[in-house]
Amino acid sequence: MHTDVVVVGAGLGGVAAALAAARAGLRVVLAEETDWIGGQLTAQGVPSDEHPWIEQFGCTASYRQLRDGIRDYYRRWYPLTPEARARRALNPGNGKVSPLCAEPRVSLAVLEGMLAPSRADGRLDVRLRHRPVAATVDDDTVTSVTLHDLDGNRTLTVTAPYVLDATETGELLPLTGTEYITGFESQDDTGEPSAPRERQPLNMQAVSWCFAVDHRPGEDHTIDKPDQYGFWRDYQPPYWPDRMFSMVAPSPQTLEPAPRYFLPHDDDPARGADRDLWAFRRILARDNFAPGAFASDVVIVNWPMIDYLEGPLFEVDADEAAKHAVGARQMSRSFLYWMQTEMPTPDGGTGLRGLRLRGDVFGTTHGLAKAPYIRESRRIAAEYTIVEQDVSLALRGQQGAKAYPDSVGIGSYRIDLHPSTGGDNYIDVGSLPFQIPLGALLPVRTRNLLPAAKNIGTTHITNGCYRLHPVEWNVGESAGLLAAYCLTHKVTPHQVRADDIHLAAYQKALTEHGVELAWPTVYGY
Repeated sequence: MHTDVVVVGAGLGGVAAALAAARAGLRVVLAEETDWIGGQLTAQGVPSDEHPWIEQFGCTASYRQLRDGIRDYYRRWYPLTPEARARRALNPGNGKVSPLCAEPRVSLAVLEGMLAPSRADGRLDVRLRHRPVAATVDDDTVTSVTLHDLDGNRTLTVTAPYVLDATETGELLPLTGTEYITGFESQDDTGEPSAPRERQPLNMQAVSWCFAVDHRPGEDHTIDKPDQYGFWRDYQPPYWPDRMFSMVAPSPQTLEPAPRYFLPHDDDPARGADRDLWAFRRILARDNFAPGAFASDVVIVNWPMIDYLEGPLFEVDADEAAKHAVGARQMSRSFLYWMQTEMPTPDGGTGLRGLRLRGDVFGTTHGLAKAPYIRESRRIAAEYTIVEQDVSLALRGQQGAKAYPDSVGIGSYRIDLHPSTGGDNYIDVGSLPFQIPLGALLPVRTRNLLPAAKNIGTTHITNGCYRLHPVEWNVGESAGLLAAYCLTHKVTPHQVRADDIHLAAYQKALTEHGVELAWPTVYGY
């Protein structure tokens, strides 16, 4: 098959890239290993992590279309209370992690709707359950990508002038021989104050295999005891204040032990957002809907207790990767079993047997999300690498984050690094609202491969603030529009960055498409 652009991976970045390229008139093939598009928002079950100004500014127009579409879906199809329906910033789950916490299937429906016109026109060909297995390269140019159809047990080879890697782990980078980095760089590599003294390529942030639960008091929904339950029940990293299966975990900011609370249908604002686990990542709040419409809230479990630390899921051999994937699933199922049978309850008892695993939320028979939440990918060796010194609040203060003349978007989030496979606890660094430089989207050598997800030129440290939903979407959208610009003007991505006229024209195309390139300035900041 030949097309204009092939996008491999249909997470948020991949969907945004395919949408932008198709809306620009290109023919696009979008391939995805799972049977759902949407990545962390859908198949991985992670409600959107967003900055405080997201309702006013700080994202692309198409990302705002996604957010508005999710709210409109609930207003059209769900029995909302009059008060909830009238709320402009409707939060269906009333989750504390974000002003918009919604069910994965609703987000999936809206994403499918956004792609529907391009699919109907034939510009966009979506291939689900297709995994990249090979690529060909000629003179620093990727000439083809071969996809394995996981259902048909056959392969499809796609040729295209531009190839976008939007996979969760940067799968195309080793397949194409594109230079990349994994894990922790050293202080000598980057000069970052939070980096270790020596390079640690297999030291990566924990993955989490999320799942959804509701609570049915008086019923018994206890799952079968997982095979590895004894191991995980007693599991305690040396820096953890208690066993991980407890209601005490380090505060990410101070590393001091902090209590967590899990009390079904018992909200208390005084507990703090990330300590009230029932409300923290709740995706459906029954109080938003007509009385009796829902017997229970629905809550996503993505908490410190299921951060899998025993090893990474990539950059190791196949047997090792499979072992860690099984381990992550076993850890999550074991935590659910612990909550159902051993977790202390306020009445002095143990276990909430009415906790019900909601695999139907994801359409899975095993009960967990379709795919693990992977916080850290392979990252291209880029023309420009974003370092801690560019965004750190402590290092830059009132001058703001580093301004990039080649900005292709913006984002904001703390540098939020979860415990890692190399034995590190949380690393939490205050950061400033930042820009996304085009140089971070350009591999040092490969000419026509562009990152379109978490695989841009960040470090292990700055990945912590560039890995969230609106930034990943922005990266993918800008990459898709860059491919369109290059095909239209017969230039390469590297030439766009190197030429002031082309760079200005490309940035104009971005802003016309609704991509914000700079944060608003207030009182000189």
